[in-house]
Order: sequence, then C-alpha cells, then structure tokens
Amino acid sequence: MKKATMIWIGVGIVVLILVLWVIGGYNRFVTMDQNIQGKWSEVESQYQRQSDLIYNQLIPTVSSSVKVETQFVKDVISARTAYVGATTQLQKDTAGQQMNAGVTALVNAVAENYPTLQASTHYTQLIDELAGTQNRITTARGRYIEGIQGYNTAIKRFPGNILAGVFGFSGKEYYQSQSGTDTPSLGTGVLP
Repeated sequence: MKKATMIWIGVGIVVLILVLWVIGGYNRFVTMDQNIQGKWSEVESQYQRQSDLIYNQLIPTVSSSVKVETQFVKDVISARTAYVGATTQLQKDTAGQQMNAGVTALVNAVAENYPTLQASTHYTQLIDELAGTQNRITTARGRYIEGIQGYNTAIKRFPGNILAGVFGFSGKEYYQSQSGTDTPSLGTGVLP
C-alpha cells in the first residue's frame, strides 16, 4: 500500500474513534440524567404511597377511635393536601417532609393518649406501614443524591467536562432539606 493510503486509513480510524467516543459520552450523560429523573420519581412514588395511607387508613382509623378532630389530624391533612396540589419538585418534597413530621407527631400523641387504640391490630399494622414508607422515602432520597453525585462528577471530570459543555449538560442541585419542616411538638394537638 502507498504511504498516503496508510495515512488516510490512520486518520479515518482516529476520526472513527473520536466519533464513537463523542456518541458514547453523550449517551452516558443522557442515561445518567434519566437515571436521576427515575430516582426522583421513586421519591415521589413513596410520598404518594404515604399520602394514600394517610387518606385511606390513618385518618379514618384515628378519627373512628378518637372521635375528635385534633390539630395533629388537621396538620397531616393540610400537608397531604399541599402534597397533592404541589406542582414542582421542591413543593412536593417540602409537603412530603411535612407529611412525615405530621404523621410522627400524630402517632406519638395518639399512642400517649389512647393506649387502647395503640393496642389495636389494625392501628399497629398501619403504623408499621407508615414507618416503612418513611424508611423507603429516606432510601429513595439517598439513591437520588447518589445519582446526582455520579452525574455531577461525570460532567466535571476531564474529558467529560468538554462533552458536557458542548452538549449543554449542566450540574444538578443536590437534595436539600427545607427549613420549616420540623416535627411539630406534641403540645400542639387537642386530645381529650
């Protein structure tokens, strides 16, 4: 073969390798971005599960046994309503945290003032379900944070940062707990 032909074959191989690298890098960023969105979807799914448990089981169970609407019940219903009406990721997360806090305060207050209710099999199973859901939310948030960390690392490392810049991939904000979502103190409810 001629030397010129060998040079063109070499150039073609280098160009092919670069094209494949660019395609692979772009697809990697897209995959990581979709992974983050999927992980956030899991957080929302667990918040929705909690919301459904509150609406379909917790409120009717406590209301039928306690026979009084407490501030705790109102707070939980308010947080659930805020979650259902939320349109942004931040709004959903803030309302979800308020649901967690309200459920915890309600469960503690009811347990202290209604030992008979606390001994009820249905109530105990429901509390276990809610605790399990809160654990799932924490796990899903952790996975979401890990996904963001991997993505942000990939777009900041060389040579990925070049591809990320060319294709417009930018860093994602880490999950941050919002202020104002502390667990209410047990003295805010009115239990007979």
